[in-house]
Amino acid sequence: MASLSGPVVASRQVTDAPIVRGFTSNDALRWDAFVERCEDATFFHRASWRYILEEVFGHRCHYLLAERNGDVCGVLPLAEVRSRLFGHVLVSLPFCVYGGPAASDKIAEEALVESAADLARSLQVDYLELRNRRPKHPDWPRQDLYVTFRKALAPNVETNMLAIPRKQRAMVRKGESRRLRSEIELTCDRFFELYASNMHRHGTPALPKRYFVALKREFGNACEVLTVMDSAGQPVSSVLSFYYRDEVIPYYAGDTVRSRELAANDFKYWELMRRACERGLHWFDYGRSKRGTGSFDFKKNWGFEPAPLAYEYLLLGRHDIPQNNPLNPRYRAMIATWQRLPRPLVDAIGPYIARSLG
Repeated sequence: MASLSGPVVASRQVTDAPIVRGFTSNDALRWDAFVERCEDATFFHRASWRYILEEVFGHRCHYLLAERNGDVCGVLPLAEVRSRLFGHVLVSLPFCVYGGPAASDKIAEEALVESAADLARSLQVDYLELRNRRPKHPDWPRQDLYVTFRKALAPNVETNMLAIPRKQRAMVRKGESRRLRSEIELTCDRFFELYASNMHRHGTPALPKRYFVALKREFGNACEVLTVMDSAGQPVSSVLSFYYRDEVIPYYAGDTVRSRELAANDFKYWELMRRACERGLHWFDYGRSKRGTGSFDFKKNWGFEPAPLAYEYLLLGRHDIPQNNPLNPRYRAMIATWQRLPRPLVDAIGPYIARSLG
């Protein structure tokens, strides 16, 4: 097997085509070892996502592995999603902001995509979606709605604080003046209550609690919950983050109605950034946002610059790029209705709808 001493660089010159085959449980260690050293791979390429997607949501996964001379030279995680609302699709990867092929060279990457396209046709899906961080297929239709926000961390805490724009820094100081404090949680219990409440207020079905329990189980210390308490010790805001290589990725969050007046969300992300700096991490990945949303504006106010994500599509059973997001006017009435439903009802039926919202 290839050396684990450094990242695989995709510019390596090769001419022989790899063999692409389906993933088996015996491949898990080799798969993750390749992901760890591959320049194009992300946290969302890790093999454990396969078990989570199948166990929690019942999505059938089709993980493709490319080999050359017995060595792994590329991976492509895919999941098949069937939904009455959104159709029958093949995605890399639902509930993950980054995906697409991760390979050591262009030939392996192209072999993986060709195999994925053949699979999509054989499954008769409506489309194949690859959630790339960078454009890879100029002839494929591309979704330009999503951006990501990443920023390098300075080596000391105070420099990171001073790098936050003045108005946003004042919000962090406001949270500190309200005597807020943060704690690392051992379970998802308090996080989930804040998350589910937040989702209901915004008119979106919440993912099931067992999903977050599975994330903690599968990823261990690489999945962490930070919760902010007010001066009386009551939880007001929480975030579930992933840790990968030298970066932290705040991914799911929730809060109370009071969090805004307390500046709890600003304080929360600063605490996450501060702790990441003290751990010696080098990157803060604020994750994906849609253009024209409050989330987009909030992250820009922290001094992060948006970088477009290249979500690319092979359209098979339809002629246009899907717009399965809250900005689509088609879903506004649904969102308003969901906000009016009682919490016990949305808690009961939400997970069945959310499984198709990845």
